[in-house]
Amino acid sequence: MTVAADRATVAERLRGFPRREARRPDLKQAAVALCLTEHAGGTALVITRRAARLRSHAGQWALPGGRLDPGEDAVGGALRELNEEVGLDIAATDVLGLLDDYVTRSGYVMTPVVCWAGDVGELVGAESEVHSVFQVPLSDLDVEPRFIRIPESDAPVIQLPLLGRYVHAPTAAIVHQFCRIACRGLVSRVAHLEQPVFAWK
Repeated sequence: MTVAADRATVAERLRGFPRREARRPDLKQAAVALCLTEHAGGTALVITRRAARLRSHAGQWALPGGRLDPGEDAVGGALRELNEEVGLDIAATDVLGLLDDYVTRSGYVMTPVVCWAGDVGELVGAESEVHSVFQVPLSDLDVEPRFIRIPESDAPVIQLPLLGRYVHAPTAAIVHQFCRIACRGLVSRVAHLEQPVFAWK
């Protein structure tokens, strides 16, 4: 049964979550922000569509985020990217917790940082990086994903339905784990879930 994911509920569930860290100093380190807002009478998650002109992953669904700067930790990097991409300036005190690291096929260790922004109104993305910004109700994301098989991997490829399309890993895997924890209070692992081949580069 899905429970309303208000700030106190999400924070409490993340405090009890046994996070798994990927200790891979040989890979590039990155962070993404799972930024929760109060939108249209409920809790929503900020998700972007990447600009079509970008050299990598153009036009794909994404969480605000990117590679860490030298000396930067995951929380600092996620909040910086959130500000740069969608204009939200979130304090470290509004960070509710971290999810499991996800190792991407393109050579990154991605650390998901959950934060609370509250009522922020409509958001506009940075034109150079973001085509559009959505505040998606958690009720639309807390759904059963689709899993498919590909010949290139023995692991299942996760697809999460969103606005008539599908979101793929790593975004789909991270959002799926978040919804299991935040909305249902369940511990669910997603590091084994595969990305589609087009996202391997």
